[in-house]
Amino acid sequence: MMTCMTHRNLPDAVDDGGKEVAAGGWPAWATEEVAIVAPADEWISQGRAEADDVARILGALLTAGPQHVGSTAVRGLAAKPIIDLMAAVASLDCAANATPLLAPHGWHLVPPELDGRPWRRFFVKVEDRRRRAHLHLMRTETSRWAEQIAFRDALIADATLRAEYAALKYTLSETFRDDREAYSNAKAAFIQRVLDDHPH
Repeated sequence: MMTCMTHRNLPDAVDDGGKEVAAGGWPAWATEEVAIVAPADEWISQGRAEADDVARILGALLTAGPQHVGSTAVRGLAAKPIIDLMAAVASLDCAANATPLLAPHGWHLVPPELDGRPWRRFFVKVEDRRRRAHLHLMRTETSRWAEQIAFRDALIADATLRAEYAALKYTLSETFRDDREAYSNAKAAFIQRVLDDHPH
């Protein structure tokens, strides 16, 4: 395991693989609409492949993971066609070390002040100017680590829950098509209910 120290200041914009993008000129992937699609069998294998790549790239920086989480990790669940991964680090300062390792492979750091979620460092993998995958770096001690696993596993185990969640996502994607944050926030009550019903 590698101990990480901050070695550079993060820019006030998305880190675009070494080509910083001004806050007023977002890249296309940063503002793409919310689009829910029918489930695809290949998402599971894609998640496995992306997880293997991240493990290879980050190596000793990681203390656990990567794991495929989110809707694309649940077979048969409609989702945004984006692979979500989470992996553990000893300290969030490791993002500074991870950024130059991930950038050549299409991963872009979203600076913490823009992400607004202090418990993680968030990377987006971009292909053809669209999001292909997300990587959430966090510490295993944060509650989010256990929550994301518990929510995924609850959906895998319960077809009725999957159908309810899919219907909610289709509805919310129409309401908040151009507002990813509002879409995510509107799912919070459902997610919390599932977590309350499935102790972790």
